[in-house]
Amino acid sequence: MNLEAAAAYAGKHGLQALIVSVSGKTVFERYGAGFDRSTPHALYSGTKSFWGVTAVAAQDDGLLDLDELVARTIPEWAADARKSHVTLRHLLQLTSGIGFGGLGSAVPAYAKALATPLVAEPGRVFAYGGIPLQVFGAVLQRKLHRRAPSPHAYLQERILDPLALKVAGWRKLPDGTQPLPTGAMLAAGEWLKFGRMLASSGSYREKQIVRRTSLERCYDGSTANPRYGLCFWLSPLAEVPDLVYASGSGGQALYVAPSQELAVVKFGDSKSYKHDAFLRALFEVARKPQRRNPPFQASR
Repeated sequence: MNLEAAAAYAGKHGLQALIVSVSGKTVFERYGAGFDRSTPHALYSGTKSFWGVTAVAAQDDGLLDLDELVARTIPEWAADARKSHVTLRHLLQLTSGIGFGGLGSAVPAYAKALATPLVAEPGRVFAYGGIPLQVFGAVLQRKLHRRAPSPHAYLQERILDPLALKVAGWRKLPDGTQPLPTGAMLAAGEWLKFGRMLASSGSYREKQIVRRTSLERCYDGSTANPRYGLCFWLSPLAEVPDLVYASGSGGQALYVAPSQELAVVKFGDSKSYKHDAFLRALFEVARKPQRRNPPFQASR
């Protein structure tokens, strides 16, 4: 790895925090003005990274099955020709048939998310957005019953507390609920705890938080988008095939490569930051030359 090259790239694109951990030990840190490892920062869509992990943990706990129909828990979906075929996996892989939208301040409350019409057949099209995660939240809310008062409370109890991970704050929607696709405020050092657990195949400080085989389900892409799993983007580099990452607006990122026990947290403020460029610098992978098409010649 070339840590300085990666830091140099990030430094040109609004770097605020960069921590690199290998085998559970911090090997590199760099911060922008006003930031350190304990400064809270909005994760934006990086918040999604919690929910694929929560889903597979909930499956292990017998609360749900990734391939069960949403209509099993949300009866009103059973009468809709398209919605009746949507599974929880479709929601988490963003292939439910719900269109683009529901991001940032436009994240809808559960009821509005459930009423959103589908624009495609389930499983056919990948569409990035926040509404599918809100539908998943509505399903999980109903399944939890007395175990936890909300999906966020279950996440805290099941995943974050065992990591001693402190969330600085969660956004709230107008109805008082907390959104799933965005809204978490974390310090870099706190998000790193989550990354270290992922990098150690589900264990943290010799305690298994999530089963390795369960966690690996988060890293299965779909036919519609082989590069997106359960709330994680999958590796853009053939040289590091097990790399996965969470991505948030402005250049927020959590990169994990379990084969190297590598976890990287990066905060920033840039519209021009590119994950693949940072990763090529980090892993010293040269950009492949673009294949140029031959000049067009009109037929005679």
